[in-house]
Amino acid sequence: MPKSFNRIWVHAIWATKSRKPLIHSTMDNALHDYIIKKFKEIGCPIRISNGYHEHVHCLFLLNPKMPLDDIIQRVKGSSSHFVNSNNLIPEKFAWQRGYRSFSVSESVCDKVFNYISNQKEHLDKKSFIEEYKSFLRLHNLEVEGDSLLE
Repeated sequence: MPKSFNRIWVHAIWATKSRKPLIHSTMDNALHDYIIKKFKEIGCPIRISNGYHEHVHCLFLLNPKMPLDDIIQRVKGSSSHFVNSNNLIPEKFAWQRGYRSFSVSESVCDKVFNYISNQKEHLDKKSFIEEYKSFLRLHNLEVEGDSLLE
């Protein structure tokens, strides 16, 4: 094959530090608009960024020239700087150190997109922790000891 081709969809989730409800409705759109802009700047086309008071979900295409960890850390670091430098909330904004990411088949991208776009409706019915534990079980992952739950 003369050329390489990659099309790897990633569903990434990360939470605010100590899962504090820092994502207020007054800054929600600005934060997600910034996250979308940052993913595009680093060569990761993104379909959606959404979340709720204490966490974010993103669905994006992996830039094959960058490690996934570098991509997520750049988005998290620059977005927390964006919130703090623009005084979007009165308290200091920070993300937890870790994140979770899952590969997504092209055939279910629309389903994941819909799941992410309806975050506020999901979380009106159950908490982030309940939702996240269900998500881990769906993917046959350990619930106990998961640092995103701390």
